[in-house]
Amino acid sequence: MSVSCDKPVRILLVDDKPTNLKMLSDVLKGNDWTMLVATDGVSAIEQAQYAQPSLILLDVMMPGIDGFETCQRLKTNAKTKAIPIIFMTALSNSDYKVRGLEMGAVDYITKPFQQKEVIARVKLHLHLKFLAQELEEKNKLLTQEITEKTVAESRLQQLAQELEHRVEQRTAELSDSLNKLQQAQLQLVQSEKMSALGNLVAGIAHELNNPISFLQGNLGPLQEYIQDLLALVEAYQKTFPEPGQAIQEQIETIEWDFLRQDLEKILSSWFTGMERIHNISDSLRTFSRADKEHKVLFNVHEGLDSTLLILRHRLKANETRPEIEVKRHYQNIPEIECFAGQLNQVFMNLLANAIDTLDDVNQSSSCDMGQSRVNLITVSTGLAVNSNNIVIKIEDNGAGMDEAIKPRIFDHLFTTKEVGRGTGLGLAIVWQIVVDKHGGSIDVTSTLGQGTCFTLMLPLQSGII
Repeated sequence: MSVSCDKPVRILLVDDKPTNLKMLSDVLKGNDWTMLVATDGVSAIEQAQYAQPSLILLDVMMPGIDGFETCQRLKTNAKTKAIPIIFMTALSNSDYKVRGLEMGAVDYITKPFQQKEVIARVKLHLHLKFLAQELEEKNKLLTQEITEKTVAESRLQQLAQELEHRVEQRTAELSDSLNKLQQAQLQLVQSEKMSALGNLVAGIAHELNNPISFLQGNLGPLQEYIQDLLALVEAYQKTFPEPGQAIQEQIETIEWDFLRQDLEKILSSWFTGMERIHNISDSLRTFSRADKEHKVLFNVHEGLDSTLLILRHRLKANETRPEIEVKRHYQNIPEIECFAGQLNQVFMNLLANAIDTLDDVNQSSSCDMGQSRVNLITVSTGLAVNSNNIVIKIEDNGAGMDEAIKPRIFDHLFTTKEVGRGTGLGLAIVWQIVVDKHGGSIDVTSTLGQGTCFTLMLPLQSGII
């Protein structure tokens, strides 16, 4: 029987006769075990407390406190009660053996010793001890897991009850306003989507603005202070060309020349980074601007750029396709009178649809093809021939659409997407905003297998509210 354990095996031999101790040590020494010895019960108890042996071989007949008393004290001590004890006795009376076992001993060995028997019994009880330790550890882990699962199940039940209550409450609220929702579905979807996204983006932009202003306001003085300090150090170098051994060693330690050059680069990088964050914050505020009662002048390019910024995470490469490239072809166009927030929603819906169709194309293609194809969205702007309108084109190289589908894409609740992905409201809202709200027009051209292009025509000025 093999005995294995991560910790070293220590066996405490207790006998008042040195010859017995030497004999036992010689019998057990070939098993890579450490032998501890004690010649009386008191010293055996002391060693067991601090050395924590894996097993104790205890002689019954000893002067002072005998083996029975020693065993009883060990078993009543919390530090030593788990240590298995094997009695060694020359007494053949079964009453003594029963007494020892009742006191907590696990086994007994009779004198004179039989080498194979001693080794076999020691290995057996070491094996049993380690199995018991392993079982105890597993029981602790199991108890911990049960406790954690019980807590989790209790929390889950609580959350389920809270969710059920919220669902009931929300269902009641929805039931009360169902008729109103049906009557103004497009307007509500348009307002809710832009309100939620606008509030989120506006909140982020607002939170960024204060630390950005603080950092930008302090970078200039910080640069001046650093330049003044550098100038002061240079003045000291000119005035005291021989600074002394200690200062010279400090200059070499901090690599003064490199530090001065690298500090200028770091400051330059800070200014560049702050300018980039400031531009992002401006783009977020541009996208999230709330519509007023009347139309206002609006830079269409800023609206397109801010929308692309919001969608940047969807343009990145994923497990099914490479990155979607966006090409901008902006001409010099004037600002237009419009509801800026509504136009941003138009851009959001059209660009999101273009991303969706490119995702679908890559998923339906083979893995190799999906990785090799170029995914492209092109955004173009310019003035119409009559110069009273601007033209905005959003084009993709996706799957395109069948001629039979094109006349229906702006219909209310019509969608070609699978259940759960499309509501049939996105393009209907686009039509309502562009045509009904702004007096413009929208046209779509598409070639199956090549892509789709939406062309928006918006007046520079309009009396439509």
